[in-house]
Amino acid sequence: MLEQFGAAIQQVNLSTPVLRLFGTTLALLLFVLVSRALLSKLIRTGIQAPELRRKWLVQTRNGLILLFLLGLVLIWGQELRTLALSIVAIAVAFVVATKELILCFIGSLVKGGARSFNIGDRIQVKDFRGDVIDQNLLATTIMEVGPGKLTHQRTGRATVIPNSLFVSEPVINESFTQDYVLHVFTVPFKRDDNWQLAQQVLLDCARAQCEPYLESARKYMRRLGDRRGLEVPVVDPRVSLQVPLAGEIHLVVRFPCRQGQRSAIEQAILLDAFGSHDFSGKRKEGDEEGEEPSAVIE
Repeated sequence: MLEQFGAAIQQVNLSTPVLRLFGTTLALLLFVLVSRALLSKLIRTGIQAPELRRKWLVQTRNGLILLFLLGLVLIWGQELRTLALSIVAIAVAFVVATKELILCFIGSLVKGGARSFNIGDRIQVKDFRGDVIDQNLLATTIMEVGPGKLTHQRTGRATVIPNSLFVSEPVINESFTQDYVLHVFTVPFKRDDNWQLAQQVLLDCARAQCEPYLESARKYMRRLGDRRGLEVPVVDPRVSLQVPLAGEIHLVVRFPCRQGQRSAIEQAILLDAFGSHDFSGKRKEGDEEGEEPSAVIE
């Protein structure tokens, strides 16, 4: 009887380290969950801007996940080292089977190290284009913008992009300059159309739309150039010419605006220009007697 009791005590003593590890892991999990709840409540009550609040919520969640994973490694590190020699073959098979997941982790490191984009930026990866609303270790979620590459309105669809794409594909960040961006759109004409008048009208409409904030945009671009060591771009609206085909003239309109106003200002310029003018057909004699605009208007 005493021998059986002693054997039971010995078994309990042998299992105590394992129980201690499980207890530590449970305590770490509770700490992470409580911290996330407190920080989320603090962020929701303390930050009023929706974009900034969403950014801090995502970063806090990802930071706590990394903290939890690091804690697991520290807690179970000794136990894992004792099993290392016996699971080499299993590890090789695991790497082959989970290659895509590993590439997602690597892609997360690549985009984080390169600072490719942040929450709220408008990006394009392959044929996927939209505003970043969430990102984690495996995937990045964007609100689709389109259709096509020249439209700036949300379609209402969310796209989940695996982070493995960021390892092999370039990322186009349309919000690189943050507060103010230089927006470009193209208006095609035939050679027989009155594109000279259209060039001047589009420029006047662009200047009228940008006038309220043009000086503020100039100052912001100068500060951005000084901070990042870049050449300061010309901010003033301009209309330049392109000749993609022998019978076509494309007017390329460029103007500064805030990130969320690209589509609205573009539509306002087009409505002002085409709502009050007819650019079809050759120029009339009365137009030819007037002042001819230059080929490139800046």
